[in-house]
Amino acid sequence: MPSSLPIRRTLLRATLPAAVTASLVLVPLPGAVATPSAGPVISEVYGGGGNSGATLKNDFIELANPSGAAFGLAGHSLQYLPGSPTSASKWGVTPLSGAVAAGGRYLVAEAPGTGGTVDLPTADATGSLALSATTGTVALVKGTDALTCKTAADCAADPRVVDLVGFGTAVVHEGSGAAAGASNSASVARAASLADTDDNAADFQAGAPTPVNGKGESTPGGGETGPTEPGTVRVHDIQGATRVSPLAGTTVTGVPGIVTGVRTYGTKGFWIQDPSPDADPATSEGVFVYTGGTGPVVKVGDSVLVTAKVTEYYPNSAGGSQSLTELSNPKVTVVSSDNPVPAPVVLDGSAVPAAYAPDAAGGSIEPLTLRPDVYALDLYESLEGMNVEVRDVPVTQASNSYHELWVNAREQDPRSARGGSVYLGYDRQNSGRLMVQSLGAVADFPVADVGDRLAGATGGPLDYTSFGGYAVQATRLGALQSGGLRREVTERGLPSELTIATYNVENLDPGDPDEKFAELAAGVVTNLRSPDILALEEVQDDNGPVNDGTVTAGVTVAKFVAAIKAAGGPAYDWRSVDPVNGKDGGEPGGNIRQVFLFNPDRVSFTDIPGGGSTTAVDVTGTGKRTALTASPGRIDPANEAWNSSRKPLVGQFSFHNKPVFVIANHFNSKGGDQGLDSRFQAPTRSSEVQRAKQAEAEHAFVAKLLAADPGARVVSLGDFNDYQFSPALQTLTQGGVLRDLVNELPASERYSYVYQGNSQVLDHILVSPAFKRQQTRYDVVHINSEFATQASDHDPQVVRVKP
Repeated sequence: MPSSLPIRRTLLRATLPAAVTASLVLVPLPGAVATPSAGPVISEVYGGGGNSGATLKNDFIELANPSGAAFGLAGHSLQYLPGSPTSASKWGVTPLSGAVAAGGRYLVAEAPGTGGTVDLPTADATGSLALSATTGTVALVKGTDALTCKTAADCAADPRVVDLVGFGTAVVHEGSGAAAGASNSASVARAASLADTDDNAADFQAGAPTPVNGKGESTPGGGETGPTEPGTVRVHDIQGATRVSPLAGTTVTGVPGIVTGVRTYGTKGFWIQDPSPDADPATSEGVFVYTGGTGPVVKVGDSVLVTAKVTEYYPNSAGGSQSLTELSNPKVTVVSSDNPVPAPVVLDGSAVPAAYAPDAAGGSIEPLTLRPDVYALDLYESLEGMNVEVRDVPVTQASNSYHELWVNAREQDPRSARGGSVYLGYDRQNSGRLMVQSLGAVADFPVADVGDRLAGATGGPLDYTSFGGYAVQATRLGALQSGGLRREVTERGLPSELTIATYNVENLDPGDPDEKFAELAAGVVTNLRSPDILALEEVQDDNGPVNDGTVTAGVTVAKFVAAIKAAGGPAYDWRSVDPVNGKDGGEPGGNIRQVFLFNPDRVSFTDIPGGGSTTAVDVTGTGKRTALTASPGRIDPANEAWNSSRKPLVGQFSFHNKPVFVIANHFNSKGGDQGLDSRFQAPTRSSEVQRAKQAEAEHAFVAKLLAADPGARVVSLGDFNDYQFSPALQTLTQGGVLRDLVNELPASERYSYVYQGNSQVLDHILVSPAFKRQQTRYDVVHINSEFATQASDHDPQVVRVKP
């Protein structure tokens, strides 16, 4: 992210964590793709605080940050201008401080009135602006000097204006008109998607005020009493037979249900389910009731009546997520307690379809009628909010620090050799994958590895999350049965074999705990058997994420080399090329790069001067005299393919007096891709475009090496951030220039990383034709990705070759 707010906003889809956004009571246009700004926006304006008929005591302005990074507000302000300004009118100013978190809210309390009964949640900033309840203009401004513009055109031309909202009959507004409907009892607010088309009339709707602060705290209910009689609307009427509620945006009264689960952390609220279902399998009988910062005051088994606004919340709009139908700003009456919870729907191989999702040629599947007997995503959506259960299921992704794990409810999905769910193609989704989160005590959540099992029943309401789609919010957890998974140790290399390995060490820097260095070093020495050459990815500079221009990594590497020596390994030498500060992506300030470690007792490095961060390495000579023009060097660093990404590091080694060319890679990440569970099917994998260009650049370099010497020994390895069946890997191997060794493993062993319950390939070792199959022994060494305790999130891999 840039260090300052963008003046003209790029249209993106929002990514909003559940802890903040579930309180929103506004609804995106049905079928529309939400396109919010890249920086903070004004998300809600209320000027009726303390007025006659108002519940809240104060006016307020709320900001939201749809981006993926926190944004500092120091030096910024919120400003207010009357709706019909005169020559004497001046903008009022409220200076801001602190930051609005990634996907978060920031609440600014303004002037109180003399009425109202309910305080705002604790504000993140406080001002004294007395907003009109019905008309005015609010602007988010880069600077604290008062604006001077008094027309829409003049304000649009002022580069200090970051966002602007006119409401009522305001003269100054964005787009076709001002936001309508503000009153003593109604605010104007953006839809849950934070769509920002620079048209206030289109982007804002009026509704009950829903202030949310930076902690995700809200003021639901307004202190009013709950319903006393059941209304005519039932949960299945709210859910409907598609992904978006037919009642979205409306208030429903006296909806009956039994409480099936209560969440007292994060997105606080509870689930209700109608014990009298309809006959339509496409309509869910369960729904989440969002209560906000005060937390729910019900318990499982309560029979309740709920009056609330029906909303559609998109947990990860940037990833094209499904929406979650919710009841927001509720008024709740407990009718009775200790009622039986509706029986769970059992999810297993007979219930979950093999087909994952309907194909809409990349378009939205939201308008499509659900077909739960045909598509797994449709089945899960048809059960959204309902009590479900899985039984005797394998753990397919280890538990993490957020007390989550993944299981697979469908026994027919392909299994990895060690008990996971192996991902083998875009058209071969593992449809039985489900996340499990717990509504119980943290201490009761199991610490599980891949291959373990949850014996018996694990069940609770089926939720949808921002980190991978559908999740069982467990009110009951099966007993953990260990699968006895052990960390692998590769075979020893023969004296005649050159062993070459790759290991992503996950943002290693000198500030990391000594334990991390020791664990990584033990993996190198014990599990990889101290390879002759080790290509490292994600080695940070000497002060890690401190963003002060440091690019050298000698301290980081020296500490790691020492840790390897202390673990009983060799005294590795090393080579690398420092990147240009801030140009290679990764954690800001970290300047990640690839590094070659090599054992000088086994292999020598051919140093050839001339390499640098911006200097392209080339090929010189022919036949056995083929060499690099620089070693170490970087491949085509000025190519746009490497913008904000790591450039390949290439080095020339000598083993038994034979040259070996090794390329260490770390291609651009998958950030920005739509998720497998996206509402857009098939999902767009936008990041593939850059990796395909990177593969083309590297393929051209390798082809040039082979044109000079068809027998050149080339090993290209590292974190390619892509699958063996991806366009990037297809490009790298085009024409037989390189051979991807992972394809020579049994299908059940093709993985180096586990994500969303899928064991998948991101890391590769490729070799040139000079290395025949009988001369290569290849191994992915599973020591991290399947375990709850990890030194890195990637598994290393090694090849033993005979030049």
